[in-house]
Amino acid sequence: MANNTTIIGIDHGYGNIKTAHFCFKSGVTAYDKEPTFKNNMLIYKNKYYIIGEEHKEFISDKMTDNDYYILTLAAVAKEMAFRRFTSANVHIAAGLPLTWVSEQKDSFKAYLLQNESADFTFKDVNYHINFVGADIFPQGFSAVADRLRDFAGINMLADIGNGTMNVMYINERKPLQAKCFTEKYGTNQCMLAVRENLMRLYGVSVDESVIDRVIRTGTADISERYLTAIVNTATEYVKGIFRILREHEYDEELMRLYIVGGGGCMVKNFGEYNSERVIINGDICATAKGYEMLAERKLRRNGGIV
Repeated sequence: MANNTTIIGIDHGYGNIKTAHFCFKSGVTAYDKEPTFKNNMLIYKNKYYIIGEEHKEFISDKMTDNDYYILTLAAVAKEMAFRRFTSANVHIAAGLPLTWVSEQKDSFKAYLLQNESADFTFKDVNYHINFVGADIFPQGFSAVADRLRDFAGINMLADIGNGTMNVMYINERKPLQAKCFTEKYGTNQCMLAVRENLMRLYGVSVDESVIDRVIRTGTADISERYLTAIVNTATEYVKGIFRILREHEYDEELMRLYIVGGGGCMVKNFGEYNSERVIINGDICATAKGYEMLAERKLRRNGGIV
């Protein structure tokens, strides 16, 4: 809270939407009539939306359709329910991939603030929101903004999401604008490679939830041959991560590597690295928390003025 304004950080991922306290799939299915199954149903402007059954398809422009706006309403509702209120003045703190921030920041802010207020129902609870402002920050960096004191010397930050991997240098606690990169090498590419490999080897299509469990934990209740195939493919994917980092001049002996985002569990489970030189932040909500912190700092510097 800042001057009667509730700051809500939202990490609009291609695979998952993250807030300070929640993570859910970034899928939206719209219906003109009330659907039979109503889990995570959101009602807005006489349309029905089921939230979180699938992942959002990768698109470089998140404003192509209205899905991320609907997902924003769901994310705000989840945080409001956690904080035990249903009506609020909300300031959204969000982000974009590092190299897209300058180009898309203003349009994404306008997209999120397309309505001054919103009345909707989520999971049978009515909500009223007054949107009073929004800030757009660079992904990845926000996850470590509260611990820049740890970034002495030369450091590389890798934010591995579902759709993209964002790379940034932070040298002597200062991010380098000229050394920010966005690669389309998110965990979804690994998921696709696993499916293709299982089809090629055994002619089977495996449910995404099984592959996801192996990626997150390193194992699953499946036969040894399927597990081995998934692990081998994931291992090759992680080798690809480090290959791309080396293309951006990563050198373990000269710098520390900080990994954030959902792909961090893959590096932890299937990668070969020096744990004293590679730090993995396992908090999937770290970026959303960072957005809130940065927005609060900005609002307080401005005397609470949006």
